[in-house]
Order: sequence, then C-alpha cells, then structure tokens
Amino acid sequence: MISGEVYILYSISLDNRVLEPFHYARDAITHAVFSHDSQWLATADAEYTLSVFKRTPDRQEPWEYVGRHRAHYKLIKEVIFGVYLDSNEPRLMSLGEDRVLVEYNLKESSKDNLLVLESDRIEQSAVPLCMAYYPPVTKEHFFLTANDQYKFKLYNATTKMCRKTLLGPVYGSPPRKITVVAATEGNELADRRYMAYITDDKVGLQILPLDGNPHTSMTLVAHPTGVTNLACSCDGKYVFTAGGTDSTVHMWQISVPALEAQAIIGGEGLIPFYGLLDGGREGELFAELENYFYYAQLRSQGVNTMDNREVSTTIPLSEVPFVMRSMGFYPSEEEVMDMLNEVKYSRYVETGKYVEEINLGDFIKLYINHRPAFGLSTDKLRWAFETLGYPLGEDFAIDRGDLLDILQQKGEHMTEYELAEYLTTLLGYNEEGGSSEQIEFDPSKTGDIIEENLAQDVTATVFSDEILGFSMYSDLVQNKETAET
Repeated sequence: MISGEVYILYSISLDNRVLEPFHYARDAITHAVFSHDSQWLATADAEYTLSVFKRTPDRQEPWEYVGRHRAHYKLIKEVIFGVYLDSNEPRLMSLGEDRVLVEYNLKESSKDNLLVLESDRIEQSAVPLCMAYYPPVTKEHFFLTANDQYKFKLYNATTKMCRKTLLGPVYGSPPRKITVVAATEGNELADRRYMAYITDDKVGLQILPLDGNPHTSMTLVAHPTGVTNLACSCDGKYVFTAGGTDSTVHMWQISVPALEAQAIIGGEGLIPFYGLLDGGREGELFAELENYFYYAQLRSQGVNTMDNREVSTTIPLSEVPFVMRSMGFYPSEEEVMDMLNEVKYSRYVETGKYVEEINLGDFIKLYINHRPAFGLSTDKLRWAFETLGYPLGEDFAIDRGDLLDILQQKGEHMTEYELAEYLTTLLGYNEEGGSSEQIEFDPSKTGDIIEENLAQDVTATVFSDEILGFSMYSDLVQNKETAET
C-alpha cells in the first residue's frame, strides 16, 4: 500500500490472515513477491529497502517479520525468488536502478537481521528495468534482464557473468516488466517457450530462445494511459495487464500462430539480420563489413609477412573489437569483454572447449545485438559536458587541462601514452590506425601539438564534430534521408 503497510489475505475470501498489518516501511510498497513454496514473502518499498517475512504455520500468527535491508541507493526495479540449482532452497534477489544486483542470505538471516550474500554491479551505463529467470531452453541456467537501451542480457545463474546481449523489442519504449509464459502439457505452448512483456503502454509476446531477431516479437496497445503491471496465468493461456490512471485490468488470451507466422515470413538464419544492416545484404555497409572482415584475417597473419596466406572463413576473437570500431560501433572495454566472453563460452557447456574464432554470420549477429539500438548519438556526450563543464555561449565547455585529467582518471581511464597517441591521431598528426596497425608512435612532441591545436575551452560541439568526427556521420545520415525523400 501507499502507506507502507503489508496485508496478507486469504485468496478466496480476502479476509486478513494476520491480526495486524505489517508496517515496517516508511514509504509506498512497490513490489510483493512470494517464494515458490509460499514460505517466504519479500516486499520492496520506495525508500530502496527490501523486507522479508516468513510463514510460521505452527504459531498463533501465521507470518512473522524477519528483517529489512537497504542494499540499494536508488529505486528497486525488480524482486524475484528462485531456487538454488543443487537444492530446493529459495533464492532471493533484487535489482535496482543503481545497476546493482543483490542476493540475500535467507538461510543465515535471523530476526531483525536480513543478511546480504552478494552484491554485483551488472551494468556499466544502461539502467536495468526488470528481471526474470530464463526458462530451460538451453543447457546453461540464466536469469534475464532488460535495460533502458533496448537490450536483453542473459547472466549465468551461478557466476552472474554476462553471457549474452541481445537486441530487444523496439516499440516506443523498452520492456518495463517481463514474465515467462508457463508451459503445460497438452497446450500449444508445450513444445515452445514464450515470454510476455509490457512497455509504457503496450503488451507484447516474444518467442524464446532470444536471438535478436525482430520478427519474433509483437506488441499491442494495452492501456493508452500506461501499463503498470503484468501477470500470466498458471496454465499459460492468459496474460493480465493492469493500467494506471484508467483503473482497469485487461485479460488477454494468448494465441501464438500469428506470431509464429510472422517469424516465418521474416525469414530464417541470417535473413532477418541482413534487414537490420543499412542497405541490407546488397548494401554498402555489408560490402564494407566483408572487406573489414577479410582485412582482419590479414592483420591476424601479419600485414607485412611474405609467407603464404591461409584463406579462412573466420577471424580470431582478438580482431573483433577492431572490426566493430571500423563499423562505427565504439564499445567500452567492459562491452568488449562481454562480446568476447559471449563467443568464447558459447559452446563450453556442450563441448567443454572455448571458441577462439568467429565467422562472418556470427559476427553480424554479434554486431547487430551489441551496437546501440538507434545508432550513434551525441546526446550522451553533450550531457557529459553539461554535467562536468560550464556554460560557454550557447554550448558547454570543459577546460582543456581538466578534460585531459578526466580522461586519465575517471571511468575506463587511459594512460598518458594512450591519451597522447589517440588525441594526436584524432587531430590528424599521426597515420590512421596508429599502434593498432603496428605504426610506431613518437610521443616527444605531443604536448606541443595538443597545446597548439586543442582550444583552452573545449566545447561539446568542437569535441564531437571536429575531434571525434561525428559531424561526418550526421552529414551522411542527412544526405541519405534527403536522397530517400
């Protein structure tokens, strides 16, 4: 409730099961979840705190308060119960806007002492919005998250390593809540698994397993004023959505033939992914990708070698970041590690061996799923200048010295040598490619070059358009749109 009270009711009569409601939260209750055996109840409130209650059938009061813990510093977006792989013991986790996944130690917790077992930051820049356990459609056990960058992410249920990143549905807003539709014997869902989800105002259905294919999902407008919650029936036949200001609950019957037909019409294999490349299979982008891919083969064998070349259909994983950047996608080091781990461990459960190479088809899927859903944008860069800098005319600027210090001290910071090489290359004083192309770099004159060519007040416009070259990308997009009209 808004008051922070927790009532536990009989499901049929809706009478209270406890004499007095539990009132430990000081703000509105946002989540209430029962464990698989109905022996535990967890609630989250708007003050970023999780509370746990335990069933006590042998006592006068059927439920007792266990404890509370404020393990997040931003709003809790999801609370889920699961089961440990080697037992039937319940497993409790919460996920917050602070990008932190918290697992609680129910076994060792005692009265007024709810313990945290583990706390992990699972996102670098995106904000997670919801979470659910992934059904057993693969040999590896996962839990699934959706974030505000229209991405689904699969994490190993034991190690919490990010194992896969996938393009999610792009229907106006990212998924706000996800739930796996139950599969029961004798119905049309028995041999396939599906997932229901809601966006800001829509309800959708997704075919599993996830692969980034845009034709395997669909949505319908559910509540024009907004959807607040979602639930599926235990027989897998119905989905229920709750509205906001319209104060209504809608009951939807699940019928999958239309979605399956849409997926078939969209094509099999790589066909759906070709459609997500600018120009498709016959476009310039795909031709460039092929050239970069085969050049990466030359790089891996040595550009200047005189030995006979080995023609192959794959490239080493070490070349993946360079080809990604040549395609206009600039992942962070953490994102690079996620991509490499995704490929490296893709067949480990089945074969016990690492994958050390990737072919062109798998690379296209990796590129589509990991790149930004809406392409390059300078919005985040401008936001960073607004946050770290100061107003300068109609723009925002950062002092040159402060900018160099930030790049060497904050986030995935660079060394002084790396910053000197990259900045002078961007300013046009080094050969393109630099050390990545085995070109020797002389740092002796970089200080003078930066001081003479980089303004004292570096504005967001100058940094994005003149140094990073985003203006060229904007011009290409504008010219393409003009040609199409």
